[in-house]
Amino acid sequence: MVDPMLFYDAENQILGRFSTVIAKKLLGGEKIIVVNSEKAVISGNPRFAIEKYLHRLARGDPIHGPFFPKMPDQILRRTVRGMLPWDRSRGRSAYRNLKVYIGTPNELKDKKFEKVKDAHSDRLRIHYITLEQLSLALGAKKKW
Repeated sequence: MVDPMLFYDAENQILGRFSTVIAKKLLGGEKIIVVNSEKAVISGNPRFAIEKYLHRLARGDPIHGPFFPKMPDQILRRTVRGMLPWDRSRGRSAYRNLKVYIGTPNELKDKKFEKVKDAHSDRLRIHYITLEQLSLALGAKKKW
């Protein structure tokens, strides 16, 4: 028997609102696959968003951490991880049920993807930055 999975498309979804819904479903025992992570958006002034994430990258040291990702799929995973009870086994096991992809893999092309209604970026009346733009500003090499 195949475990039921939920498929989400992160295109034009506000990162924080989208991540809270994903984290809640993960804690409920769902297995989730997210595609198009590079098209998720962070609301607010793009310059401040880049400064905030650069500050996170500069924290710690390169050998002992803390480590922070530069790729868009890993930034989305890390955002969801921050909303899970990471210090409990429940949160860690829920995190293992999350898969995030840049773009849409060929084996998932025929699947029907859901969107989070309250997280759509059409609601934004301010500036925003996509995770793709953010990761390139952080120094990620474009492999997608």
